[in-house]
Amino acid sequence: DYIFVSAQRRRGEMEETMKERKDMDPQYMWDLSTLFKNDEEWNNALPELDEMIKKLPEYQGKLNNAKTIREFFDFDTHLGRKLSDFYCYASLRNCEDTRDSDAQAMEAKAYQVYTAYATAISFAEPEILSLDEDVLESIVHSEDLKPYAFNMQKLLDQKPHVLSAKEEALLAAFTETLGAPSKISESLQDADMTFESVTDSNGEVHELNQSNYILLQMSEDRTLRLNAFKSFYKGFKQHINTFAATYNGCIKEAVAEAQVRHYESSRAMSMAYEHVPGVVYDSLVDTVRKFMPEMYRYVRLRKQMLGLDELHYYDVYTPLIAGSSKSYTYEEAQQMVLDAVTPLGEDYVNRVKQAYKDRWIDVYPNNGKRGGAFSSGTYDSNPYILTSFTGTLDSVSTIAHEMGHSQHTWLSNHTQTPQNADYTLFVAEVASTVNENLLVEQLLQKTTEPKERLALLNHYLEGFKGTVYRQTMFAEFERDAHAMAERGEAITAASMNTLYKNLIKDYFGEDLVIDDEVQYEWARIPHFYRPFYVYKYATSYCAAVSLSEAILNNEDGAVKKYLEFLSMGGSAYPLDELKHAGVDFSTPEPVSRALTKFSQILDDVEETLKKL
Repeated sequence: DYIFVSAQRRRGEMEETMKERKDMDPQYMWDLSTLFKNDEEWNNALPELDEMIKKLPEYQGKLNNAKTIREFFDFDTHLGRKLSDFYCYASLRNCEDTRDSDAQAMEAKAYQVYTAYATAISFAEPEILSLDEDVLESIVHSEDLKPYAFNMQKLLDQKPHVLSAKEEALLAAFTETLGAPSKISESLQDADMTFESVTDSNGEVHELNQSNYILLQMSEDRTLRLNAFKSFYKGFKQHINTFAATYNGCIKEAVAEAQVRHYESSRAMSMAYEHVPGVVYDSLVDTVRKFMPEMYRYVRLRKQMLGLDELHYYDVYTPLIAGSSKSYTYEEAQQMVLDAVTPLGEDYVNRVKQAYKDRWIDVYPNNGKRGGAFSSGTYDSNPYILTSFTGTLDSVSTIAHEMGHSQHTWLSNHTQTPQNADYTLFVAEVASTVNENLLVEQLLQKTTEPKERLALLNHYLEGFKGTVYRQTMFAEFERDAHAMAERGEAITAASMNTLYKNLIKDYFGEDLVIDDEVQYEWARIPHFYRPFYVYKYATSYCAAVSLSEAILNNEDGAVKKYLEFLSMGGSAYPLDELKHAGVDFSTPEPVSRALTKFSQILDDVEETLKKL
């Protein structure tokens, strides 16, 4: 569940008041100048964007031959690069301090510009796809469109689902409105919700917020964990009907669009763009359920190692070994990541050093800073990483994780043309997880002390629990929630609470006591507002296990094929890209292999316990 961790302080500094953005040390803040030098330059870019968007309709009615279509694609690609820079800068500025009204206005303006662009270009795909079959076939294979051959193929894939130009324009005009449920949920959580402060076993008071909740759940003080758990979900319970309404809006929008576009379901629509069949999704769920006994084994082991008569949900994050939590400086974390990625070659290592030197990373928390961690950027900028470094092993792992994303982006952007550079979400978490696995394996090789080893193995196990089992559980939740809506059943707080609570029982087994608060957890998962995204965390993690094992075992050509995979960007369908790297999701084998590794780590924990 480290994917959602946005811990805002180092251990031992939790009671310090966070600084304002203006008081932060610039060397630990990202440098956005590869996008725009400042807000004024960003604002000055708006007139040119507006003029370019106004020119798009000039192509309407003319996209009936290869030459004009090529001109249109070239113009749109050029515009897309400028628009991407414009939107990315505004978004990153808003992430620096979500309370900053100027930054909020910038992102809102950027979103309006994007909506205007989506509306202005909505005629293009329907117009091209309305051409007679023989004409379209000749255009697709013409020399003029060779640089856009894969783009045209993806466009043809959508032919049965693209509406008329007027219908597409109407849908595009509602882009901002249809995105409202996600924005409302995000604003409610990040800006408006507050939580009662909590006390630990010594009576000391701790502030509780979205950003430090998981950090408090990792505490070795069970009283603090319990109080934080109850206070946090009390806050969600108070707003649960609002969250149900926003999620209902998100689901209904997806279901309605799928029906309008003639897909069999909202899930089929979400998976179609990446050319991933539904069987991959179902195979993931089925295979994980076959390995559920290993998850139950982990839960029993956690209960045993913590010495508890009852294991509760507020016990699932705390370290398995008391006193095992080490703290690291950011400089130590930088070197640990460099050491971990050494097997990937000198060029890869040097690019990580460049990221440190050129300030790709916004390192520490400040008041108002967006929670979580991510890697962003555009074709023409360097990648950017947002994190809130706390000094824990999770924080170090987050640096490695986001650096994987950034290196994937860098290699794609420097190998592919703009139209083929963007890799899809299905492969987006592979590079990040490979880096995490390389980090923990490298640390395990250096560690002989049993307590330290158990701490690392616990971290490894948490990766599997949080990314394979938990994300698959989320995938089941989404699949079932959307199916309920498609059957005409009500999406209410009660129905979502029941669905989620039953899945917790299935995935954690009889050794976990199911507290009442558990049922509200679904409301805090932002990824549900990007339908059918979370399953890709699980498939990516399984792919990453195969790839990192091959790299560490020095399998012939493993590093070369992996770096080629990172360089492919969006030039092929994601399943084909992974197959090139040596991972085949047409079978359950990658998921089975990953969960077999999970079982081996459990064996390692049991053997290490004997040495204490």
